[in-house]
Amino acid sequence: MKAREKIKTIPEAHDMVQIAHQEGRRVVFTNGCFDLLHRGHVRYLEEAREWGDLLVVAVNSDRSVRRIKGPSRPVVSQEERSEVLAALHCVDVVIVFEETDPLAVIEQIQPDVLAKGADWPRDQIIGADFVESRGGQVVRIPLLQGVSTTAIIERVRAISVGLDPFAEQGKE
Repeated sequence: MKAREKIKTIPEAHDMVQIAHQEGRRVVFTNGCFDLLHRGHVRYLEEAREWGDLLVVAVNSDRSVRRIKGPSRPVVSQEERSEVLAALHCVDVVIVFEETDPLAVIEQIQPDVLAKGADWPRDQIIGADFVESRGGQVVRIPLLQGVSTTAIIERVRAISVGLDPFAEQGKE
C-alpha cells in the first residue's frame, strides 16, 4: 500500500474504525502538528501503536497549526506531513482536522485508546473523559528528551548565521 492511500477523510476513518471494532480490534488515536517529523515523533508513534491493532493519527491542518504555534508555522504543509506520517509502518490511518483541539474528531472516531505525550498532564488531555466514559483507556507516552521540532528549527537558524548547531551539546 502506498503511503498516500492511508490518508483518509474523517468519515472514511470512522468507517474503518467501525469495521475494526466489529472484528474485535483495538483502535488507538493520537493527534498533533507533527511539523518537521523527527525520531521523537517516530518513537512516540511506535509506542502508541503497541497499545492496539489500528493507529489513527489526526494531524492539525495548516490553519490549525498557525492558530496554535503562530504565523511562521507550520514549516511543512499538511499534505507533506500527512504523507510522511502515513509512510511509517506503525501508522495505519492519517486524517487532517481543522479544529484547534481534537475533541470533535475523537468523538467521531471513538477510539479504545487515546495516546498523548507524557508532557501532557492527565487533566489537560482533550478527549480523555470521553474515551474513558466509553470504557476506553488514556495512555501517556514518555517523550524522547531533547528532541523537538523547535530544537530543529533553532539548529537551522544557527546554521543560517554561520554558527555550529551542536556547539551547546558538545557534539561535533
